[in-house]
Amino acid sequence: MPDEINICLINPNTSASMTAAIEAGAKTVASSNTRIIAVNPDSGPISIEGYYDEVFSLPGLITKVKEHKDADAFIIACFDDTGLDAARAMTNKPVLGIGQSACYIASMLSETFGIITTLDISVPILKNNIYKMGFGKRCTSVTSVEVPVLELEKQSKLAIGKIREEIGRLISDKKVESIVLGCAGMVEFANSLEKEFSIPIIEGVSAATVLSEGIVKMNKSTSKIGGYAFPRQKEYIGEMKKFEFEK
Repeated sequence: MPDEINICLINPNTSASMTAAIEAGAKTVASSNTRIIAVNPDSGPISIEGYYDEVFSLPGLITKVKEHKDADAFIIACFDDTGLDAARAMTNKPVLGIGQSACYIASMLSETFGIITTLDISVPILKNNIYKMGFGKRCTSVTSVEVPVLELEKQSKLAIGKIREEIGRLISDKKVESIVLGCAGMVEFANSLEKEFSIPIIEGVSAATVLSEGIVKMNKSTSKIGGYAFPRQKEYIGEMKKFEFEK
């Protein structure tokens, strides 16, 4: 087991204030020998809300993985798990998405769970991810509170009020046994909501941090057979040339 664990936490959007909040959330659960390296791209969308934003966040995300290749593990801090498969193909280090991590934790703490995210535009993405992960029967609801990602900080009282209302509805109507907060920007809300509702309230930043530490301590790496094999070396043309893969 390494003396120090270096986890590169990548916020795929360009909001430095959100990156700082995510970093703080990760540090609340990280072990004393874990170093959190929180970064975000220099260019790209300031928030990721839907399929279009996701595509244009990928070059910045891939660049940050390349820049921090010596990290022991990577966390992609967007609940959509933006670029997760591509990042895993780039490295044999563990790469965790906060969406996948939160859902795995929820499935170990409850029979059923619901996801509450920011905007309706993200709901289809999250539903597709749920079925891809095999949680279609466990996740009984994916809903939104219609608060834009960057408004979570500015309108925290409004946001937490809407989330609180939606949690109550999901417990009553959908009989969920735990809640997953479906945005990295909700990292600060989980503890107070869990105390209020007395059910597990899981946010992905903490989930991914503790799971990353565990995988590193187990000395496990990403399989390089099959889908996550290193990309074949080939020529990239034009402005994409800088993304040619080199081991």
